[in-house]
Amino acid sequence: MEYVWLVVGFILLIKGADYFVDGSSSIAKKLKVPSLIIGMTIVAMGTSLPECSVSISAALAGKNGLAISNAVGSNIFNLMVVCGFCTLFCPLKVDKKTLKKEFPFSVLVAIILLILGGIGMILGRVDGIILMVIFAGFLYSMVNSAKKARAAGENTEEEEYKILPVSKCILFIIGGIAAIVLGGNLVVDSASTIAANFGMSDTLIGLTVVAFGTSLPELVTSAVAAKKNEVDMALGNVIGSNIFNILLVLGVSAAISPVVFAMENIIDIIVLVVMSIIVLFFAWSKQKIVRSEGIIMLVMYAAYMVYICMR
Repeated sequence: MEYVWLVVGFILLIKGADYFVDGSSSIAKKLKVPSLIIGMTIVAMGTSLPECSVSISAALAGKNGLAISNAVGSNIFNLMVVCGFCTLFCPLKVDKKTLKKEFPFSVLVAIILLILGGIGMILGRVDGIILMVIFAGFLYSMVNSAKKARAAGENTEEEEYKILPVSKCILFIIGGIAAIVLGGNLVVDSASTIAANFGMSDTLIGLTVVAFGTSLPELVTSAVAAKKNEVDMALGNVIGSNIFNILLVLGVSAAISPVVFAMENIIDIIVLVVMSIIVLFFAWSKQKIVRSEGIIMLVMYAAYMVYICMR
């Protein structure tokens, strides 16, 4: 029965995020916000809501191993699998501004998490507040970028999201959030039970099954954007989601209940930092990530999966 609830939870998470993104992005389009900004903020936040719901539910339930491994595991999956998979459709061109600002910032926040968690092997409430303050600064920066883009009269792509009536937008946003919260609780409870039945740790199941399930919205959203040649949206969604997962998801989780780190968590964060630097190097070399590099990223992720299952 736990498997049924796990699947139901994932469906609620994915569809809830889908409705939230539709409603939020439609409002953003009405305000003439550029696609890159929507990808970095609204879509990234929407597709990160499953991770947020699962990690917060895990923190409230005292399943801290699941909270940290879900966020870190989702970031590694987003970076290596989502980006790698998207390159199979078309090269992921990277905007110079993204290369100089948002992408390096995503690497920096992973390093900050490593430092905060490594000190005392715990992510305490003060650490959580620090992460949320940094998140607020990031969001403020994105809003300013949106305002400047509107003032400059940048072109916006209307085909990416259909514009819905305001009443429908509000319904989609509220309904989406409700489905995400319920789905998150179901996933945490069922995943924890399955892990216990198989003798798996919360960390392992968080890095594998739960990370994959909560990252499905990023995979679908970015793959669809890549197929439509909306590469700014595809990459912006991944980078934005990774920043949100650390600053908002773990920030809120730690503020609710301090997250105790195991050495495995430190190793996984180091893997995230190293992989982020490698992908940043790929992006810098040609200002795009090509198919051959994407395949290398997918192989690296497969090797990492083998490692965490054997350790």
